[in-house]
Amino acid sequence: MLVCSCNYITDREIRDVITELLDQDCWQLIVPAKVYHAMEKRGRCCGCFPNVVDIIIQTTEEYHARRHSTEAEIFDFMSRLKKFHEENRRADIERRQKSHRAA
Repeated sequence: MLVCSCNYITDREIRDVITELLDQDCWQLIVPAKVYHAMEKRGRCCGCFPNVVDIIIQTTEEYHARRHSTEAEIFDFMSRLKKFHEENRRADIERRQKSHRAA
């Protein structure tokens, strides 16, 4: 399935890159920018990033299920991912909107 129409990237290509990154360090935090950088691409409109995040989470969970990781290790990873997501969400909210310009 085509995930990024700007760069013509499929979900299979994204999953392969995520698996390669996890093989290097299975507990690293993977974000869409890291995936695109590994593919030597860049996000253009970035509309695909929410779908890429879903693919990252699903692929990482499957990877650790195959690896027989302990529940404590997986929980720690998921809590770090949620914390990262919340930090970036707060940054988006705090960013000044175009309709609220300073005089």
